[in-house]
Amino acid sequence: MRAACGVWVAWFSVLLFVLLGDHASVKGMTVERRLELRNKVKEMFDHGYQNYLRHAYPLDELNPLACNGRTKDDNPGNWNVNDVLGNFSLTLVDSLDAHAIMRDQPEFEKAVRLVIDHVHFEQDSRVQVFEVTIRVLGALLSAHILATEEKWGSRIAWYNGELLLLAQELADRLMPAFNTPTGMPWPRVNLKYGVLSHETEVTCSAGAGTLILEFGVLTRLTGNATYEDAAKKALLRVWAQRSPLDLVGNSLSVKDAKWYNTVAGIGAGIDSFYEYLLKAYILFGEYVYLDIFDAAYRGLMNAVKDERGLIYRNVDMFSGALAATWVDSLAAFFPGLQVLAGDIENAIKLHQVYYTIWRRYRSLPERFDFQTRAPAIAIYPLRPELIESTYMLYQATKDPYYLEVGEQIVMDLEESTRVQCGFAALADVVKGELDDRMESFFLSETLKYLYLLFDEDNFVHVNDGNHVFTTEGHFLSLSYDLLKHESDTRRPDNSTRPPRPSSQPMCDRYMPIHNSNATSYYLPVEHSPPLPQDEIIFIKHLIGGTQVGEDGPTDADEYIKKLVNSPDNPPPLQMRPFEFKYGLRAVLDAFLGVVLLGAVMYSGHR
Repeated sequence: MRAACGVWVAWFSVLLFVLLGDHASVKGMTVERRLELRNKVKEMFDHGYQNYLRHAYPLDELNPLACNGRTKDDNPGNWNVNDVLGNFSLTLVDSLDAHAIMRDQPEFEKAVRLVIDHVHFEQDSRVQVFEVTIRVLGALLSAHILATEEKWGSRIAWYNGELLLLAQELADRLMPAFNTPTGMPWPRVNLKYGVLSHETEVTCSAGAGTLILEFGVLTRLTGNATYEDAAKKALLRVWAQRSPLDLVGNSLSVKDAKWYNTVAGIGAGIDSFYEYLLKAYILFGEYVYLDIFDAAYRGLMNAVKDERGLIYRNVDMFSGALAATWVDSLAAFFPGLQVLAGDIENAIKLHQVYYTIWRRYRSLPERFDFQTRAPAIAIYPLRPELIESTYMLYQATKDPYYLEVGEQIVMDLEESTRVQCGFAALADVVKGELDDRMESFFLSETLKYLYLLFDEDNFVHVNDGNHVFTTEGHFLSLSYDLLKHESDTRRPDNSTRPPRPSSQPMCDRYMPIHNSNATSYYLPVEHSPPLPQDEIIFIKHLIGGTQVGEDGPTDADEYIKKLVNSPDNPPPLQMRPFEFKYGLRAVLDAFLGVVLLGAVMYSGHR
C-alpha cells in the first residue's frame, strides 16, 4: 500500500469511532425495526422516482401536486428554477447512483440505459456551473464508477464507459466559464454558446470553491489534467481572498476577486467550500487541502461559533461582528463535516440544535431567526442536510438515538409531504402548506442518506478505500493507481503544521497509521458523554420549542441577548459599490447573495 493511499481520514473510517454511553431516553432499535425502516425508505424512493418517470420524464423535475413535469422556462428572473434545470432529465441523472446504493440493480441498469440513449448536452441551455457540476457531472461520474468496478456489487456487464464520455462532454462545455482573470468561473454558462455577454461577474464562495471533487475525479479517470487544474485554481483563489480572521465571505467578483458581500458563516453561499476542502484531502490525499481546511476550521471556531457551541453565526469576515440573527437549513450539514474532522462533541451539539428545530415544525425551515425564535423563511424544499449529519453521527457513535431521529424524520416526511404523485416541498412549515415541487436532491440525497442510516451492511460501510459523498450525495471513489505518488502530495518543504489548541480537536488525532502492511486503521476510542438533560432543555428554550410543564434553565433569553447585543454590532459590512451597467440582476446577486446564489445549493450543501 502506497503511503499516499493510506490517507484515510475518510468518513467510512469513522465507523470505528465509538462514543460510550447512550442518550438517557434511548432504547436500542431492533434489527427488524431497522430493516423495516430501510425498506420503507426504499418504498418512498420508488414512489417518488416512478412518479417522476410516469408523469415528468424526460423533463427535469416532477410537479408532485399537478402530476406533470417541469423544465427551464423563458423567464430570466426565475433563477430558482432556471439555475438548476437544463433540459437534460435532471431527476433521472441525479438519481443514478441511488439505485445502486439501494441495491436495485435492474433499475440501475435501466436508468443508465435511459441516460446513455436520451441525455445530451448539445443544446442552447444556460446553467449554473455549480449546480450542473454537483447534480449532473457528479452523478455521471458516480454511476460510471459503480457500473465499472466489481467490488461495489453493481457492475453492469454491457456498460462500456458511455457515462464517462458524457461527463467529459459536459465538463468541456463548462470549461469556458473558467476563462476569467482570477481563474474563478463565471457563475453561469450556456452549454452551446459559452459565457454570454450580459453575465454577472458575481459568484459565491461555494460556487467557485465546490468543484474540485467532480473535476478532480474526471481528471483522474480521463488523464486530462485540465479539469482538476481549473477547479483547484478556483478553490485556491477563493482562499487567497480570506480575511485576517481566516474567514471567506459570501460573494465576490470573478474578474478581480474583490468581495461584494463580506458575510461569513457555514450556510448558503459558503457551506460546501469548507466541505470540499476536507473531502478533497480524503479523496486525493493532497495536504494542501487539509492545511487550508485546518486554518479555515480554526477561523470558524474562533469567529463564527458562539461560546456555547450551539449557534454558528453569520458574521462580517473582517471584524467578526454579527451580521444577521438567522441561521439557515443548509448549515445543518456542518455536524456531518465535523464528524469527518473528528470534532464529535461540537457535532453532537449543533446537530441537536437543528433537530430541535425539526421537531418543532416537523421539518426544517429554510431560515430560522434565533432572536425571534421563528422562521425567517418558512419553506422546506425537502433538503437532506440534517439527515446527512444524522447518518454521519450514527456511523461515528453507533448511538441508537440517531436511528430514532431518522425514524422520526421518516414519519414526518410521510405525513407532511407525501402526495399521490410523489413528495411535495413545504411552502410554509408553520401552516403546513405544500409547494408543487420535488427537487432532484430529494431522491439523490434525502432518501439516500435515510436509507444508508438504516442499512447497516451496505457496501458503502463495509468496503475499505478512500471514498466520499459529494455535496449532492454522489458516491465517489478512486482506485489507488489513480492517486498521485506521495512525493506529489506532501507539503513542498516537508514541514509540519503548527500545533493546535488542545481544546480544538482536529484531523491530526485521526491520521492513519502509516503501516504498509495494514489493510485498515483504527481510530482512538474517545469518551464523549451524551448531552446532559439540562443542555437539551436549554436548546429547546433557545429554539422556543419547550413543552408545557417542562422545567429547565431560564437563561436562554439572556444568552440570545448577549449574542445579538454585542458591543461590536452592527458590523461594518464591506459591500462593494454596484456598477450600474450590470443592472438590477447584479445588484440582487451581490446584495442578496445568500439567497440568490446560495438558496438552491446543497455542504455542504450546498
